[in-house]
Amino acid sequence: MVDMTTSYAGPTAAMYLADLGATVIKVERPGGGDDARSWGPPFIDGASAWFASANRNKQSVVLNLSTTEGREALLRLLDTADVFLQNMNPAKLKRIGIDGETLRRRNPRLVYCAMSGFGLTGPDSELPGYDLVAQARSGLMSVTGEKGGAPQRVSTALSDVATGMAAAIAVNAALVRQCRTGQGEVIDVSLLDTDLALMAPRVAAYCAGEPEPAPSGGTDSVLALYQPFEAEDRTIVIAIGNDSMWQRFCTAVQLPELGTDPRLSDNAGRRANRSRITELVAQRLATRPAAQWLRLLADVEVPAALVQTLSEVTKDPQVVARGAILPVPGFHDDLVTIRSPFRLASQQTPRNERFPTMGADTRTTLLELGYTEEQIDELAEAGVVGLAAAEIAS
Repeated sequence: MVDMTTSYAGPTAAMYLADLGATVIKVERPGGGDDARSWGPPFIDGASAWFASANRNKQSVVLNLSTTEGREALLRLLDTADVFLQNMNPAKLKRIGIDGETLRRRNPRLVYCAMSGFGLTGPDSELPGYDLVAQARSGLMSVTGEKGGAPQRVSTALSDVATGMAAAIAVNAALVRQCRTGQGEVIDVSLLDTDLALMAPRVAAYCAGEPEPAPSGGTDSVLALYQPFEAEDRTIVIAIGNDSMWQRFCTAVQLPELGTDPRLSDNAGRRANRSRITELVAQRLATRPAAQWLRLLADVEVPAALVQTLSEVTKDPQVVARGAILPVPGFHDDLVTIRSPFRLASQQTPRNERFPTMGADTRTTLLELGYTEEQIDELAEAGVVGLAAAEIAS
């Protein structure tokens, strides 16, 4: 599989496929390589934590695609590939002859995955897109933030990670088809489409007649109660998912008058009386520490949790037991990645190779494509390919 994406969504998709066993060759441009290599601080021994978090289990090849020889090397590499991931401007792809139609004529088995901000079609298909822009345009920001406050971005690369997952799903499905028919596919995945998928329940509710939502501090779910509350010492969240759970909750927190009120027996009634309910629940929960409430609610099987900080998350017993945080080899615990959000019974130990040094695999890959040592040295001297710094120094 050839990964010619930069930043975060595409590299995340390629990393998840690598986690599942794919051989991923990351093609980077000379000079800085993937944009994310420079995203920081923090840097650990010169390595970007952001870059490391999306690029494990890959090889790195540096090619200068502004040269004829560099494009030819890429085409020879793609002739051997099952999958090609890219996130370049569609016009540039056609100009250098690596658009989906051209490549699939050359290699009909190729699964070609185009990742972009807004998709391959439509009036804005050539606009650049980043996570922040997708969150804004999809409406995701319009429902995020404190009640009465300004819209806020979900403070992580949500669009990128979710788009990477979507691309990985589509690529795997296309590979099943490839195995059965020998034919490849053109896959079109965008940040905007992914964020719209994340907004599916909110869009559906709005189109069905719900008032247009606004930032609410997480208190306007279709469910009531389904929101944060302040306990005596810190914030917790409580998620009431059905009517019997509501009854168990009222008993556990000693608010029997709410549990027996016929007006609150179903979710529609609780939503209609949300303000009164939340006021009474908030008063009650403020009287005890969070740990006490969590024990009581766990006993009656009502979902609840602390709003944890990252210093707590990284030490959470469940997170630790699941092996979710993977130290990057060679960096002790100073640099980590997060294990893919799936577990395979056949893969008890996750694949966990450190991110590639830029150009570390250029020579080996070109040798496998039929280039000679002398040709590779000449191409490196001409700036067509890039080798690892250590290799150049030697």
